[in-house]
Amino acid sequence: MKVAIVTGGSSGIGAATVKELSRRGWQVVVNYSKNHEAAQKIVSQNKNAIAVQADVAQDAECRRLAKTVIDKCGGIDALVNNAGTTKAVPHAELDGLSAEDFQRIYQMNVVAPFQLVRACAPALKARRGSIVNVSSVAAVLGTGSSIAYAASKAALNTMTFSLARVLAPEVRVNCVCPGHTNTPWHVAARGAAGAAEVEKRYASIAPLKAASEPEDVADAIVWLIEGARRTTGEVIYVDGGMHIASPR
Repeated sequence: MKVAIVTGGSSGIGAATVKELSRRGWQVVVNYSKNHEAAQKIVSQNKNAIAVQADVAQDAECRRLAKTVIDKCGGIDALVNNAGTTKAVPHAELDGLSAEDFQRIYQMNVVAPFQLVRACAPALKARRGSIVNVSSVAAVLGTGSSIAYAASKAALNTMTFSLARVLAPEVRVNCVCPGHTNTPWHVAARGAAGAAEVEKRYASIAPLKAASEPEDVADAIVWLIEGARRTTGEVIYVDGGMHIASPR
């Protein structure tokens, strides 16, 4: 049985990815940092899923996670770097972001994926595995919840190219860039009414006139893992076409 690690796997895009991989017969490791209850709920809903706690912002925790998965499951075939963080600050409010905010956001959105890739690389190479980094269309548009967030996702895209080059030919490394996606994060950050307003505004601009659901992004992630056998160093946009929308 093939084995995948999904960081931030207890909700949103991560949970949808766990569900789809499980449906396809994978053993899926639901990585979480703090919310044990949510992770266990996802495990209970998906066959052959297990939860493993680790704060992937810490290098020692990444190494422990990789070792735990290898010991429990025998190896690693895929890694989905989905965990991320942000701070919602209007882009014009330059004083709303501190150096500490940048460092925290970069630690989770850039350094953590690198650390976990490094920890898992030998096992992934042994099985000619695949890595998918979950980025954002903000990386190319300079939009999103804050300037720090957009910059961190741009760094993640560039890091994807570098990792794809150095881990080839044994491991493929690709990236998905969702646009606005209906996840619990938006409601938690903005409230139900605020999240609905952002979705409405997004759908009015995107060429496909719709935001994405977590399952839309999960479909692209799973395709990159299972179907795209000759694809590496690629960025796939799941954004309703927002990255090609006409300027307004």
